Order: sequence, then C-alpha cells, then structure tokens
Amino acid sequence: MAPTSTPQTPFGRVLTAMVTPLTADGALDLDGAQRLATHLVDAGNDGLIVNGTTGESPTTGDAEKSELVRAVVAAVGDRAHVVAGVGTNDTRHSLELARAAAADGAHGLLAVTPYYNKPPQEGLLRHFTAIADATDLQVMLYDIPGRSGVPINTETIVRLSEHPRIVANKDAKGDLGRASWAIARSDLAWYSGDDMLNLPLLSVGAVGFVSVVSHLVTPELRAMVEAYVSGDVQKATEIHQRLLPVFTGMFRTQGVITTKAALTLQGLPAGPLRLPLVELTPEETAKLKIDLAAGGVQL
Repeated sequence: MAPTSTPQTPFGRVLTAMVTPLTADGALDLDGAQRLATHLVDAGNDGLIVNGTTGESPTTGDAEKSELVRAVVAAVGDRAHVVAGVGTNDTRHSLELARAAAADGAHGLLAVTPYYNKPPQEGLLRHFTAIADATDLQVMLYDIPGRSGVPINTETIVRLSEHPRIVANKDAKGDLGRASWAIARSDLAWYSGDDMLNLPLLSVGAVGFVSVVSHLVTPELRAMVEAYVSGDVQKATEIHQRLLPVFTGMFRTQGVITTKAALTLQGLPAGPLRLPLVELTPEETAKLKIDLAAGGVQL
C-alpha cells in the first residue's frame, strides 16, 4: 500500500523525478535504483517519479521500465508514492505503459503532453482521458510546452480536472498567470515542475514540488514548503534564496547530465548516460562543483 494522502496533496509535497542508475556498460542498475530510492526517501521525499524524462525514459525500453517500477516499489513502496511516467506521443503506447505500471505496483501515473506531433487541444483531452480510463490509478498531468511543443491550455486543464482519476498537474510551463487561473478554476493539486519557481508557485496555490534538485537538497525543499504552509514566508524565502546557486547550476545544461554527475560526486548510484545525452566536460564539472558549494551542497 502507498502512504496515506489527502485530496489536497495526493502524492505528498516533495517528490523527486528520479534518475535511472545504469551500470558501467549502460545496463539498468536495479540494485543502484533501490539504493538511490531508499536514500531519497530517507532524506524526506514523499514520493518518487520513475521513468520520467529525468529517468531517461526516451531511451529505456518497456521491459526496463517495468523492471524499474517493480524494483523501486519493492524498496520504498511502503513509505513513498511511486509514480510511473507513462507519457509518450503515441496514445496506444501510453495505455500499454499505464497498464503495465499498474500491474507492476505503481501508486500513480505521470502523463506528459505528447511531444513533437503537436496535437490540438481536443487531441490532448482525448489522450489524457484515455490514460486515466486505462487503470484505477490516480494521474498527474505534466505540462511542459518547452519540451512538448504545445501547452495544455487552461480550458483543457479545467475539463480534464473533471475526471475522477486526474488529480494533479506538474507545472513546467513557466507562466504564473496561467497557473493562477488554472489553479483557481480546477480542483487539481498543483506541483511545481520548475525548481526555480518552486516558491513562487506555492504563492499562487501549488501544494508541492516534483523536483530534480531534490536529489541533492530534499531536506531544504521540505523545510521551505513546510515553512510556507505554516505561514513563515520569510523563512521560506530565505531558503529559496540560499538554493538559487543550486537551481542555476543544475540546469546550466540538461538536468539528467548534471544530476548524474552530482550524484557520482557524492558517491551515490547514477552511472553513465545513454546517448544522445553525454557526460559533463571537466570544465562543466568544475563549474557545477562551484555552484553546488555556493548553495551549501556537500560533495
């Protein structure tokens, strides 16, 4: 069973979009995934996203995705929400992934906007509805037009929120105005999907974060959201400002690349990347160390 949740925070408040550890030869490292998942939950995560973009989902196979879900559920499923990424630009494929994730024991589904083929809003409505109809699991939408090429418009979000299993949205749109309207007009639990905007999104109604930098600073992010929720906005702002070098440094290049580099520097499971992603250069690694140190991260 997944940990308890509320309608306001169906997946908790702090979730890490987890990288997928690989062995030196590029194979799936299931032992490493379990150790990393345990480390992240011990650090204070309420949930983990597996098989998301940060998990290199574009370059892992369906069988690998199932293996990863099963491994992470076995490691931490009694303590944290394990949410499986199932979004693709092929609705039939997404339905297959959704059903497999449910069979593998996932507690929820993350469905990103179909990318590259630029569907109209009616296509998005039907795509997400089909995924939500495919299993009994709760669904978190993932709105990231910078990657997908199209936004989920506010009207579409409002219509999707009427589905009983579509309960949340991961917002990486970078538009606080649109977020404000969508939050006000829907009953979705809103999660920041852009670490630099974690605190600003709380101010317009978000309930938590789906974070990449939480691989390194989960306790700080949890302290920030708890301070904000308790009314100590000044403390939340101070934490946000201390973390600015981390937010900046981790996204100087593609986030999976920097995250795996940082985890390796900390001696945690990560491993190599699959092409077309490539490792940091020595110069980029040196800069990352400076950024992380400035944000208080111990390497």
